[in-house]
Amino acid sequence: MAVAPGEVDLAIVGAGIVGLAVARELSARHPERSTVVIERAGAVGTQQTGRNSGVIHAGIYYPPRSLKARLCVAGARELYDYCDERGIHYERCGKLIVARHEGELGRLDELERRGRENGVPDLRRLSPDELREVEPHCRGVAALHSPHTGIVDFASVARAFAAELAEREMPVVTSCGIEGIDNRSSQGRVRARRQRPWTTRRDPRASAGSGHGEAARTGRLALHHSQGETRARFVVFCAGRQSDRLAVAAGAPADPRIVPFRGRYLYLRPERRELVRSLIYPVPDPALPFLGVHLSRHIDGQVSLGPTALLWPRGLGDLAWPGTRRMARRWWRIGLSELRHATSRRAFAAAGADYVPELSPSDLRGGFSGVRAQALARDGSLVDDFVVSETERALHVRNAPSPAATSVLALARLIADRADERNDR
Repeated sequence: MAVAPGEVDLAIVGAGIVGLAVARELSARHPERSTVVIERAGAVGTQQTGRNSGVIHAGIYYPPRSLKARLCVAGARELYDYCDERGIHYERCGKLIVARHEGELGRLDELERRGRENGVPDLRRLSPDELREVEPHCRGVAALHSPHTGIVDFASVARAFAAELAEREMPVVTSCGIEGIDNRSSQGRVRARRQRPWTTRRDPRASAGSGHGEAARTGRLALHHSQGETRARFVVFCAGRQSDRLAVAAGAPADPRIVPFRGRYLYLRPERRELVRSLIYPVPDPALPFLGVHLSRHIDGQVSLGPTALLWPRGLGDLAWPGTRRMARRWWRIGLSELRHATSRRAFAAAGADYVPELSPSDLRGGFSGVRAQALARDGSLVDDFVVSETERALHVRNAPSPAATSVLALARLIADRADERNDR
């Protein structure tokens, strides 16, 4: 197992697919710089990266000119090329977004407009008969078909990124959780950390030359972790569910806060996998950053129904956050529906049977739980785009939900560009 170095030029916190891609990009640009990736879990790609539906999105849903729209379309193309280069198995199985009744046609029209403006390749509108040709067991009044949407094991992509870093002799240090962040000397920070582990020990408005102790004098940010201390000239935080806490510890505002959601997926019995040839999605609620309960093929041959979207607070702090209370007041009906799906197999199956009528509760068994680190603003709104913020000597990826994995190579370039701008200044 790699050991965290005492001093480096650059540290990446988080060895999910985004953190590893950023490390890969920056190390390629600056091979002369000493770099380390620090991950609190025991292996790379085990959190959001390894607990999702594995879909390579095409870029249909996202508002034109948003970061998600720009990065998803370019990122999907690059990700397919990368998988070809590294021999990572994927399938362009295609995807349907199904309008189940005429009341959803307006929203389907809007998705079609977005997809075409975003440059999604070969997107086409299907009639009910054309829909059945693509998915014989699916029913709806219309659908959008995206033949280039695909599936992959994103954890395999993350491991490929880590293998590239190993080839460059860049350490990826696992089982090494960050416990505190400071500009002070090691001795002073350890004493303070025992009292308030997530509180920054400096004025965030201070200039780079201010502060006390050796770390401040040498222009480094001290990361205190389970192996001791690593001091870096610059840090990029890609920490998923911990991104808000680490950002605040480095001097950033509390807004937005990460409020995790847990998604439940159930598998179809092997003899019922024939019900689904590709990916079948409902028309989503445009006010929410979730895509609804859908049927997905996986790269290992499984077919799943899911996910639910249940709030999964890390503690009382998440529940006490003003944005959480405001979100709950606004979306309590949706919350009750999600709770019903999570606790009742019959209700869960019924959600899928809206567009695959043959699906029944007896067709479902086993499954897995997904994780989504969702940024929530103080006003109760769910942040729907990628968010990257800055503090002194650091960048913070504050929100990187789907399609971050699809977009990862393009997103890593954007983050690396921001990091280079900061270092140039």
